[in-house]
Amino acid sequence: MKNNTIDEKGDMTLSEELQWRGLIHQTTFKDIKDLDKQKRTFYHGFDASADSQTIGNLAAMIVDGIFIKHGYRALILAGGATSLIGDPGGKLSERGAQAEERIATNIRSAQDELKRIYGDKKFKLVNNIDWTKDLKVLDFLRDIGKNFGISDLIKKDFIASRIGEGNSGISYAEFSYTLLQGMDYLHLFDNEEATLQIGGSDQWGNCISGVGLIRRVRSQEVHALSHILVVNKTTGRKFGKSEEGAIWLDAKKTSVFQFYQFWLNLDDEGIGDYIKIYTEIMPEKFDKLMADFEADKGSRKAQKYLAYEVTKLVHGEDKAKSAYRVTEVLFGSTDVSELSVTELEMLAREIPTTKAGVLSDVLVMSKTASSNNDARRLISAGAISINGEKVSKSTDVQSPTLVKKGKNSFVLVK
Repeated sequence: MKNNTIDEKGDMTLSEELQWRGLIHQTTFKDIKDLDKQKRTFYHGFDASADSQTIGNLAAMIVDGIFIKHGYRALILAGGATSLIGDPGGKLSERGAQAEERIATNIRSAQDELKRIYGDKKFKLVNNIDWTKDLKVLDFLRDIGKNFGISDLIKKDFIASRIGEGNSGISYAEFSYTLLQGMDYLHLFDNEEATLQIGGSDQWGNCISGVGLIRRVRSQEVHALSHILVVNKTTGRKFGKSEEGAIWLDAKKTSVFQFYQFWLNLDDEGIGDYIKIYTEIMPEKFDKLMADFEADKGSRKAQKYLAYEVTKLVHGEDKAKSAYRVTEVLFGSTDVSELSVTELEMLAREIPTTKAGVLSDVLVMSKTASSNNDARRLISAGAISINGEKVSKSTDVQSPTLVKKGKNSFVLVK
């Protein structure tokens, strides 16, 4: 599947595109335009603590894709070693340990998702377990540990927030996480000529650990760039694995329909920012889309564009079309009879289903009504519609039919 989101280069330079999309948080470059002068090898790591990535990780993938399309070489680092310890960044307490076999399985799942998102864009997957599994403790302390001062480490936000009175504390393992990440950068500098690390804003302290280590032990200038962490503008929560209600890229964890609905139901606040981050849109088209949206917010044109484009990116165009059509059946003017077998199956996974029969029986069997008397009351009150048409008396219901109670209660008769 070809990935459109990271293929559209437009007329902007790399630095211009990153700035226009609002992706840059911090960087060691004195002038952001230095990004345009040299096509570097960069690396960006991901946490392998779950068997799927989330839409927060998707934003990071899109950032990487922008660098790739502008000619950078990509190293995507799987945290086969560091995931065994757990990243303390953004966490108020110690992470639970995971088995090495589980981490390896998670990495294989992530690799499949990466290939799907990047399409024909090239990247190299590396795993830090490969250069840490045989590492001797004394070698690590001598070659890496001696280059980090305790006074500097405890000033890092993700460590400082865990120590001191009233805080949960931090283990030596998690305290050492930033040293391991610094060692990753050094290894990739030596073996892959990586001179840029990219990470989320919560990884900034870890990123500059590697920058400082390479400058000390190799006397070479390398750089780091952190991108914003995407947050829900309404709740203020980031789109991450540890957040309640995480939206996953794996359809078995978040169905295609639910994935589409998440984007479709986003509030108006910040919708333009999400579109810039998660879609291929360029300034001219963006300005027109947002002008149309502002003129008629009730149309939710911006949310519809975002939902379709991100679903297409993650799950493919056919499934994005199906999610759109199923949504139109539920909330628009499309008749359920127009759905394909695949689309009916998508719909059936999201709402109650029952077999054909008399309407009052359908309502009771689907638990839409508590009894036959309740069913008759709902029908006579005009609270029930069949395929978008209100009914006032019980009737035979054939397959396929969409029965609706009120505004948001549905039953599919199969």
